[in-house]
Amino acid sequence: MAILCLGVLLIPLAAGLDFSYHPTKNNPSFTHLYSIGKSVEGRDLLVLFLGRFPTHHTTGIPEFKYIANMHGDETVGRELLLHLIDFLVTSYKCDPAITRLVNSTRIHIMPSMNPDGFEATKVPDCYYSEGRFNMNGEDLNRNFPDVFNENNVTFQPETIAVMNWIKKESFVLSANLHGGALVASYTFDNGNSATGSLQGYSQSLDDDVFVHLAKTYSLNHATMHRGNECGYKQSFPDGITNGYTWYRLKGKNHSVHAKPFSKMVSKLPVLFWERACIHRMVLICSGVKGQVLDENRTPIPGAIVEAKGRRHVCPYRTNRHGEYYLLLLPGSYVLNATAPGCESVLTTLQVPNGLENFSALKYDFLLPGASSRAGPASCPAKPLYQDNQHTSTARKPTLSFLGLMTVLYTTFT
Repeated sequence: MAILCLGVLLIPLAAGLDFSYHPTKNNPSFTHLYSIGKSVEGRDLLVLFLGRFPTHHTTGIPEFKYIANMHGDETVGRELLLHLIDFLVTSYKCDPAITRLVNSTRIHIMPSMNPDGFEATKVPDCYYSEGRFNMNGEDLNRNFPDVFNENNVTFQPETIAVMNWIKKESFVLSANLHGGALVASYTFDNGNSATGSLQGYSQSLDDDVFVHLAKTYSLNHATMHRGNECGYKQSFPDGITNGYTWYRLKGKNHSVHAKPFSKMVSKLPVLFWERACIHRMVLICSGVKGQVLDENRTPIPGAIVEAKGRRHVCPYRTNRHGEYYLLLLPGSYVLNATAPGCESVLTTLQVPNGLENFSALKYDFLLPGASSRAGPASCPAKPLYQDNQHTSTARKPTLSFLGLMTVLYTTFT
């Protein structure tokens, strides 16, 4: 598929790309179209899945999702994802790297979270035109729970559908595409004193990973890394920004509630968008993954697995298959696994560059005495972030890690 230029993506005919487009009939072996719910006006919230196992989760294969068009009048992301679907489908079994990516990942793509707003938009615009909100007049990008402050809103059908979707699937990595400033924005958008937000930067305990994810996207984008290509009123060094530093926002869909590394906002109607989007997905292969098992090697759902020094508001809990996934940069980490009724198990792991093999490091925890029937502990009511320096246990990415980026750069251009 030829790389699409700015003019092609912005002309009105681009909007004629049929939203119902999907290759399921021609490619049922690796695609599946499904709906996660209905909009206010009853339109399906459609998602196209791509992967070796179209209809069910498979242990050991991580889940990725893209969402766009949360604001109905921000139409570029919607069209971008439709073109991305076409690119992935036409490249599968033709391009070795794309084939390996699709085979090793379960990819979910939602071109429009706000189809009602999209249909109401007469002239696409980024500045609060008709169609920006859903049909109840609510801004879906302010409509999610907030971990730092109570968000006193009525959750909308579209928001509820996405939250239920997130609970159902084991998403590891995600991105949310918007229109507006040309920037990759990362967690957090809100904060408190424990995250350093009083100093204008709300820092996650996985800040090194978030920064790396954002930079990987911006540096593989034709112009985003320049910081102010569109003449926006604010300049963004390297084309990235901490969400809180940009502007404080409550109730936005980001990684605190979604569990995966999901925070990104960007405007992408330019050359080489394919490479940036593909790089984002490839990063799901970094870090460590595995299962938590009892003495009979039965999977333990609801177990907590976390890296020392990275104790989260709501720690990652294993799914019904006992799986965990932790995105980590190459380096040495102490991992802690714990489940109700047994002592914690700690192990030190040297996390390599998993991108070379399109797979994170695999490590299974055995917890003797733990019960596979024990339910997950509830998330704490208050944040667990502590007022200390959030130092990383990871080294900077290795040369081999950066080298693979160069290889992928060549592959996807």
